[in-house]
Amino acid sequence: MFGIVRPCRHNLCGGLFAEWMAHLCGLCVALRDEHGHAARLVTNYDGLLVSVLTEAQTPVTRRRRAKACALRGFKGADISEAEGVRLAASVSLILAAGKLRDHVEDGDGPFRRRLVAAGAGRLADRWSAAGTGTASALAFDPGPLLAAVREQALLERRPGTALLRLTAPTEDAVAAAFGHTAVLAGKPGNRAALEEAGRYFGRLAHLLDAVEDLDDDRAQGAYNPLVASGTDLATARGHCDDAVEGLRLAVADLDLERRGLVRALLVRETGRSVERTFHEASNKDPRVKPDPGGLVSLLCTTAVCCTCGLYRPPWDEERYKSCWDRFVCNCDCSGCDGCCDCCDCCKCDC
Repeated sequence: MFGIVRPCRHNLCGGLFAEWMAHLCGLCVALRDEHGHAARLVTNYDGLLVSVLTEAQTPVTRRRRAKACALRGFKGADISEAEGVRLAASVSLILAAGKLRDHVEDGDGPFRRRLVAAGAGRLADRWSAAGTGTASALAFDPGPLLAAVREQALLERRPGTALLRLTAPTEDAVAAAFGHTAVLAGKPGNRAALEEAGRYFGRLAHLLDAVEDLDDDRAQGAYNPLVASGTDLATARGHCDDAVEGLRLAVADLDLERRGLVRALLVRETGRSVERTFHEASNKDPRVKPDPGGLVSLLCTTAVCCTCGLYRPPWDEERYKSCWDRFVCNCDCSGCDGCCDCCDCCKCDC
């Protein structure tokens, strides 16, 4: 359900938060309608960027009214139903299937149990077939995504691999997905810039995930690309800052019908993610407990989703933040830089 781009109504300007939610709910509903309720487990914040990019390149937005949902406080909503949502669903399913298989092969946590591994393997096969089928319907070649999953597993078993070589499969997978949005939107001239943006975003997602998991991976003896490549946090931060700047330049080169949400997510929010991740890595709260993994972790993650973040488990740093920090607006609109018309919470004239 998560990702490195995690905007909220307090730091996403104007009506952009409503647009973002339309894509998020659209992805969740598309997964349910085409692939069943279990497929909604692969809904994630970063995957819906494919939907956002597709719509930003098209002159007309496509919305439909969705019925009430518990995660929206039992309210209805206007959600996206464009082809970009289906592409986002396909990408999410294929990559989630690869991640499941990787856990099964490595015997991580509960996957050491034969019954759990067998069930996860069947679910991965189902998700992979579903994602590939949707990709074919959209004329999207899933080959780069499938190859990226295989190559990533091989690289992680090869000692002494350089950090940016380890991030390369993720970069290639995201580049393919981002690039195909130009095909869906009928703007082939954007493809090169979108693929470049995808590579930078894939690198950023891989590195930030590694930084977030660093302490837990060390404690559990699990694989982490920073440890495997001998990379310190300062060097990782440098790579992340370079990726954010590369994203900014790539987005500036795009021919878009609507630029606001793309810039807010791929430029501003990625920068926030870098600041947040490295700040938390350098200022660990001693009250934070290690994630036990397994069924307990899965149930707690489900509780976080179902309560929209009101509940946080003991291994989540958000649990120990004050109510003011968690729920009260503290946005700084000085960085909007023309990304929107106005900011609802601060009423600034950007």
